[in-house]
Amino acid sequence: MRRRSLLALPALLTGLAPPRAEATAPSEGGTVLVLNSRDATIGVVDAAEMAETRRIPMLREPHHLAMTPDGREVMVADSGGNEMFYLDPATAEVRRREAIGNPYHLGFGPSGRDFVICSLRRAQVDIFRWDGRSPALAHRLRTPPKPSHLAFSPDGATVYITLQGSGEITAISVASGEPLWTAPVGPEPAGIMWHNDRLLVCNMGSDHVAVMNPATQEVESRIPVGRGAHTVWLAPGGSVVYVTSRIDSRITVLDARSLRPVQAIAVPGGPDCVTFDPQGRIWVTQRWIGRIARVDPETGSVESIRVGRSPHGILFLPKRA
Repeated sequence: MRRRSLLALPALLTGLAPPRAEATAPSEGGTVLVLNSRDATIGVVDAAEMAETRRIPMLREPHHLAMTPDGREVMVADSGGNEMFYLDPATAEVRRREAIGNPYHLGFGPSGRDFVICSLRRAQVDIFRWDGRSPALAHRLRTPPKPSHLAFSPDGATVYITLQGSGEITAISVASGEPLWTAPVGPEPAGIMWHNDRLLVCNMGSDHVAVMNPATQEVESRIPVGRGAHTVWLAPGGSVVYVTSRIDSRITVLDARSLRPVQAIAVPGGPDCVTFDPQGRIWVTQRWIGRIARVDPETGSVESIRVGRSPHGILFLPKRA
């Protein structure tokens, strides 16, 4: 029997609440894919029932995933198994596999023609050209230790990589594959996002998000969000920014314009990666306790269910007609 817990956790508001989509019944259809890193499986969760229905075996250690630009496949990176799995987004069935060395974090540029993989273990960044089906390697760069997460400039010309091992960001030309600059940002940088001509960088070895000006490579300010700041995401609608903090186990909500913290929601067990459903609710992996949570940012309520060990990447797939 599945175990389900509902915690009505108070939101710590300071004058501003994030917007919410039009209220709808909680039983909308959809599927949530969860990468259980330590189990080497993909958990398939029925979003309406809040229940894991099956697990898809991987090779060794899946961490992150991405939708292809045309929306026809989900790419799951098995970093330990050195393979990319391609899933049908309607059925979550594995369609095909492809050998790729240590794919850890991954992402497509704005045009959909460029694709980048960070190889945490191998200290390398691979830049690919995407033909609509498979990535073709264009450039391979050696980097300082632990290239972690990535973000593109709005024009897609530059990709920014966080370097956990050296506490830096490196900027790379997507066209030439040449490093443009490398600058310090803070201890163990992980999640990164371009926002209003600035880079927002989560410093996992500390308690803040660094706001860096990419034109000057200077950190202009630091926003306290809690220890173990890990990932940063723009909410649907774009009026707020969410930051997960693993150690202090919370999601901090920032006003997207001022970057001022306006809300904090307690999520136990090391909240990590997030995805959103059509109602604007947050689905987040609880890395240390083998669970995922569905969070209502308006009320602060948290529903949590058991999945596999060390859940990491997560993706909500709406039900298709």
